[in-house]
Amino acid sequence: MRRRSLLLAVPAGLVTLAACGDDKSDSSKASDSASPSASQASEAPPPKIVDGPLPAITAGTEFDQKPTVAKGSGDPSGQLAVKTVIAGGGRTVAENDFVVAHYLGQIWDTGKVFDNSYDRGARLALPLTQGAIIDGWRYGLIGKKAGSRVQMAVPPTWGYGEQGNQQAGIEGTDTLVFVVDVKDTFKANSSAKGTEVAQDDIDLPKVGTNTDGKAPSVEVPGADAPKKLVANYVIEGDGEEVGAEDSVLVQYKGVLWDGGEEFDSTYSRKQLTSFSLQQVVKGWAQGLTGKKVGSRVLIVIPPELGYGDTPPQGGKIKKDSTLVFSVDLLAKL
Repeated sequence: MRRRSLLLAVPAGLVTLAACGDDKSDSSKASDSASPSASQASEAPPPKIVDGPLPAITAGTEFDQKPTVAKGSGDPSGQLAVKTVIAGGGRTVAENDFVVAHYLGQIWDTGKVFDNSYDRGARLALPLTQGAIIDGWRYGLIGKKAGSRVQMAVPPTWGYGEQGNQQAGIEGTDTLVFVVDVKDTFKANSSAKGTEVAQDDIDLPKVGTNTDGKAPSVEVPGADAPKKLVANYVIEGDGEEVGAEDSVLVQYKGVLWDGGEEFDSTYSRKQLTSFSLQQVVKGWAQGLTGKKVGSRVLIVIPPELGYGDTPPQGGKIKKDSTLVFSVDLLAKL
């Protein structure tokens, strides 16, 4: 099972989608790694961006290759050192974007690697939002382009502060060195993109095809709910296919078959969600497996592949509810 970074919070909405009693889920398992997620909002002033010093990358020098980085030499800068090692030509990263990236982090003085996503075999989708990620990443990555490799040396002021990160072995005086391969960047209003697919079955919900970042309409018919899982393209993208063990970045809206009432939506939260398909209800996992990145997918989940007679407490989902989702599959991580 792939480990999740220790400090990554459970994404908003995942409590709703999480599989009940599924021992395959690793969302609650601690690991010995630490992500650049911030533990609290920072009040530090913006740093000055400087060119260095930065330790050499001695192996794994290509984009998306796990790098090997030399130990820091001498004293690091007291400011934020940032270098674009490989310049990409994709979308420009902006504050509050979700950045999809591989990364490696190590301690300047010792060269100890405290975390890397390459060994987990899955990129992370991290929001560049104050309080959700260390400030060194926010200031260091904004303005960079997708496809870039960026190296940073982050002093404690814009890292984990004086408290450090005990579980990762980071002291409050440690400067951290990161190598970040920015695969892509997405905004909170990112949508599917591709070719519209005919929705001809009058007994199935009809999903809106707008791609303006607003929540699509989901019109539930008066027919009886299907007994089997439905997973149909509404918009078919041309990206890579998602595997059963992959993690994904999505926009989604969920409504109840009975009455069409919305019970969950990333659009209303104005925040994308990422998760492993091994963490969610079986209907989501099966419905998205084999689908292409960039697509919008209608998923209708019968009770036995959703929550059955054990729905989440305190929500709108009732016992034996059939669930209807519109899912924009933005990225495979």
